[in-house]
Amino acid sequence: DAGNNIDPSPLIGDDQSYHTSLSIISGNERGFPKKGSISSDNNVDTDPLGVPSPPTWRRPISSARTYFTELSGFFSWKFLSWLAIDQCFISGGSLALVTTLSLPLFKELGIGAARKQLYMSMILSPFAMKPFIGVASDLFPIRGYNKKYFALYSILIGLLGCSVLLGLYHSGATEMAVIQGEDASQRLADIIVICFTAVVYEAAALDILGEGKYAELMRNHPESGSSIISFKFGWAMLGSLVTTIFVGPLSDAGYFHVLFWITLVLSLMPFYPTLAGWIPERLRTFQEPGMVKLCKGCLYDQGSFQEKKMPFVVITLCGLSAPLLAAVTTYADLAIGLVSAAVLLITFLVATYYIFPRTFFRVFLGIVIACLSRLSIGSALGYYYTASEECVPNGPNFSYTYYVTVTGIVGSVVNFSAVILYQNFLSNWRFRPVLIVTIVIGSLASIVDLIIIMRWNVAIGIPDLVLFLLGNAVFENCVMTLQAIPFSAIFAKMAPPGMESAVFAYTVGIANFCGMVSSILGSGVIRWSGMVTVGDTCDFKALPTLIVIFRMMVPMLVGIPAIFLVPNVLQTEYLIDWEEEGWSQANSDVVQSSEHGNEEDGLKEDSRLEPHLL
Repeated sequence: DAGNNIDPSPLIGDDQSYHTSLSIISGNERGFPKKGSISSDNNVDTDPLGVPSPPTWRRPISSARTYFTELSGFFSWKFLSWLAIDQCFISGGSLALVTTLSLPLFKELGIGAARKQLYMSMILSPFAMKPFIGVASDLFPIRGYNKKYFALYSILIGLLGCSVLLGLYHSGATEMAVIQGEDASQRLADIIVICFTAVVYEAAALDILGEGKYAELMRNHPESGSSIISFKFGWAMLGSLVTTIFVGPLSDAGYFHVLFWITLVLSLMPFYPTLAGWIPERLRTFQEPGMVKLCKGCLYDQGSFQEKKMPFVVITLCGLSAPLLAAVTTYADLAIGLVSAAVLLITFLVATYYIFPRTFFRVFLGIVIACLSRLSIGSALGYYYTASEECVPNGPNFSYTYYVTVTGIVGSVVNFSAVILYQNFLSNWRFRPVLIVTIVIGSLASIVDLIIIMRWNVAIGIPDLVLFLLGNAVFENCVMTLQAIPFSAIFAKMAPPGMESAVFAYTVGIANFCGMVSSILGSGVIRWSGMVTVGDTCDFKALPTLIVIFRMMVPMLVGIPAIFLVPNVLQTEYLIDWEEEGWSQANSDVVQSSEHGNEEDGLKEDSRLEPHLL
C-alpha cells in the first residue's frame, strides 16, 4: 500500500495535482526532512517554505476526485476499501449503535447516571487495550500474518457478544429483571455490559490494526499530512449518520432486540475483506532471523522482543491495566479504582521518561494532561435531557428519537462538514494553534448546556429543541471532530520506525486510558454531588456547577498549557526527529554489544529492525 504521490492538501480543493515525494525531500542522511526543506515539482506553486500552496474549495467534485486519486498513491485501493468498511460499519455502525443504545437501555433497567458512566468505562475499555493488541499482533504472527487473524478473531468475539444479547432479549430476561427489582436489573445490566464490551473489542482491535498500517506509511511520508485521517473520519461519520437514523425511534418503541440484530449484521461486514487479505502485509516465516515457532500456525518474533524488550513490556502492561482497572472500579470500589489509576499513570509516565526520547516524553505528557483536563459528566447530561416530566418538571423532556436520531443526524452532517472544514482551513496550521483554538471553542460550547439547564432560554422565548439542536448538536460535534483530527495525526507521527503498531497503540491507548479515568472521575463527581438521576424525585441542582468547573474552566486552565508541550511544527513535518534526539546513537551501541550474545543463543540479529530501537 505504498506509492509516490499524495495530496497533503484539503479534501475539497482545486483539481491540481501535486507530486511531492520522499525522493525530492531535502533532509539528512537518515531521511528526516529539515524545516522548510520540502521541494516540489516546477509546475506546482509553492509558498516561501517550498510547501505546495493549499488549493481552494471552489471545485468540490474535481478536487475530491484528485484527492482520492492521490491518496491511493500511498494507500492501495484494497486497504482503503477495508478501512472504509471498518470505519463505516464498525466504528460508525456497531460501535456507535452500542454507545448510543446504552442510555435508553440502562435507563429502562433503572440504572442511575453515576453507575451508567462506570459501565461505559468498562464497555469502552477495549480502546485502552489497544497497546496490548498492538504488541500481540507485532510479536505473534498467526499463520504468518501479524494483523489478518487478530482481526478475524476480534470479529468472532464481537459476533459472540451480539449473539448473547439476542439470546437474553428473546428469552424475556429484561422483563423478568424489571419485575424482580433492582438487584435483578443490575445483574442483567452487568451481563449486558460484558456483551457490549465484546462488541467494542471488535471495533478497537480492527481500529488499531488499521491505524498501525497507516501510521507506518505516514511516518515514511510525512508530506501526506492528515489526508488519511480525514478519510477515516469521513467514513466513520457516514456510518454514524446512517446508524442514528433508526436508533432513536426503535429505542422509543422498545425494540432493542431489532437493534441487536442490526448490530450482529454490522459486526459481520469486515469478515470477508479481512479474510481475503485486504490489509496489506507480507507473509512471515520461522526462517526469518529471530523468529521462533511456538506451535502449529503461531510464531513468536523473539528478535523484535529482545531488541525492544522494555518498550514492549511497558506497552503491554498499559494495555492490560485498562480492563482490569475498569473491572475493579465498576464491580468493586470506586475509590480503589481511582487510586489504582493514579498509580498506573505515574508508572507509565516514569517508564516513558526513561525509555523514549525527551521530545516523545513531552508530547506524551501533554497528551495525558490534555485528556485528563476535560472530566466527563456526559451521563448526567444525557439523563437530564431525556428525563420524564415527573423527574424534571418543565424540563426539556427530550424523546430518544429527538435526542439520539434528530440531533445525531445533524451532528453527523456537522462532523462530516468539520472534516472538510479542517482539511480546507486548518490542515496547514501548526499543531499548537489548532489544538488551542479547538480547546477554547469546546469549552465555550458548554455554555449552551448551562443556558438550557438554568432555563434562561425559556425566559427569553427560545425553545429547548431549537437551542439544543443549534448549540449542542452543531457546535459541540464540530469542535469534537476538529480536536480529534490533529490528535490522531500526532499519535501517528509519534511512532518510531520499526515499532509503528506498538507505539501508536501505546499513545492511543494512553489517551483512551486517560479518557476512561476521566469517565471514572466523572462518575465519582456525579455520585458525590448528591444528584438523583432516576425515579420520580430527581435532583439535578449540582449540574450547572459541574459544567462550569469541569467542562469550561479546567480544560482552559489545564489543557491549554499542556498543549505547549507539543512541538509547534506543521502537520506535514516530522513531529520527532529520532536521529536528532540521539535515539539511534544511544541505542545502537546497546544492540551491537548484545549481538554476540544473541548469536551464542542461536539467534541472529533481525535485519528488518532499525538498530537504534531498544
